[in-house]
Amino acid sequence: MAAASSNTTRLLLAMAALCVAAVGLALVSQHVFDMQPCPWCILQRVIYLAIAALCLIGAAVPTLMLRRGIGVLTLVLALSGGASALYQELVASKSASCNLTFADKVISALGLDGAFPPLLQVTANCSDAAVSVLGVPYAYWSLALFIAIAAASSHVVLRPRQPARGRFRQKP
Repeated sequence: MAAASSNTTRLLLAMAALCVAAVGLALVSQHVFDMQPCPWCILQRVIYLAIAALCLIGAAVPTLMLRRGIGVLTLVLALSGGASALYQELVASKSASCNLTFADKVISALGLDGAFPPLLQVTANCSDAAVSVLGVPYAYWSLALFIAIAAASSHVVLRPRQPARGRFRQKP
């Protein structure tokens, strides 16, 4: 059981690290390369940070049921993040304004834009924020990571329970 728990812990820590790295890369893109974020970009940052926090909590708790519950939450967040990345690329990037979109309303309602401006302040509209890195739209890079996080979350949720190894185990 310890090996399975150890593998799940490593997976949760890797997921948290990937999410924090994604936000870090977004901040470098913003503050070094002047790729300013739109509301959908900021919403995805918030989702990455929420997933990272949940994964760290999941890595700290020892019970399988709690980890599976956290896995379900991270899966839902990853799917939501993937949907927001798709919406950003396919719909929002084609519009001149992001005002009053779902992302803008969530950010405003939670007061996120004023909470920590260097990280969570919207500084561009959706069409201006539509940039590519290595010829791939930024939103698709985010979508790919959300898909990877969803797959890892599924692994946490569906991981089979390992049989207890007792002292009466038969040797092959």
